[in-house]
Amino acid sequence: MKLIRWKKGEKTFPGIIQNKQYFDVSVLGEDYNEEFFETGGLSRLRSFLDKNMGDLKKLEEPVLLASPISRPSKIVCIGLNYADHARETKAQPPAEPVIFLKSTTALSGPFDPIIIPKNSRKTDWEVELAIVMARKASYVQESEAMDYIAGYCLHNDVSEREFQIERSGTWDKGKGCDSFAPLGPFMATPEEIPDINRLRLWLKVNGKTMQDGTTANLIFKIPFLISYISQFMTLLPGDLISTGTPAGVGLGMNPPQYLSHGDIVELGIDGLGISRQELVSYGFPPVT
Repeated sequence: MKLIRWKKGEKTFPGIIQNKQYFDVSVLGEDYNEEFFETGGLSRLRSFLDKNMGDLKKLEEPVLLASPISRPSKIVCIGLNYADHARETKAQPPAEPVIFLKSTTALSGPFDPIIIPKNSRKTDWEVELAIVMARKASYVQESEAMDYIAGYCLHNDVSEREFQIERSGTWDKGKGCDSFAPLGPFMATPEEIPDINRLRLWLKVNGKTMQDGTTANLIFKIPFLISYISQFMTLLPGDLISTGTPAGVGLGMNPPQYLSHGDIVELGIDGLGISRQELVSYGFPPVT
């Protein structure tokens, strides 16, 4: 299944993609949130579709998409998880996964603008594969980790490098700004992705390819990441794990290149769609 959340005015509704068409499933009476995943919502949704697919309302184009999942309890990110990215940032590939948290208020839709924060000079891009957790995970064995996955999403781990690196403290302050986690366009359940370890992921800025990598080059693979993170914190249903980015970020260029008002970022992952964000300086237009 491919799950979407779509917008009408100020409200957001659940939906699905079937045969490249968008359908409303709000009659199910559930959002794609922690409770949904925790209580077997994916199974309920499958049963509902088996019985009612022919009666679902088709959404009229253009469909305005929100994040495919509701705000999770946390967004857990993995840093330096591709050796080529570690090298371009002049960092050693880590002996253990680098973990940081991204603010849940950073979550945004796949085609929403990225707001360049106040006083930002070094807003950067990062295409990443994100995992959505299906159930509570604490001290999970690596051999069982894949059973905890609800699905996968395309994620842009937008980063402000001055805030992240030059302002002391943790990385979080450069990662959690509003709009810094565009997610989607949809969440694909695991059966939609035959080989998660062989996905191409790419990103363009103003039409120029900046990143072009493959999940085959992940230093720490997905089962290990889930098991490892669950040793330090409990992962809840609907939580996100963003697995890292390949080489080609602005920070790694010589000289470094960062995003400006009006720039267009496009990104995609095999089987997980394409997203597009326009960069907009804070207050232009006014932020409400």
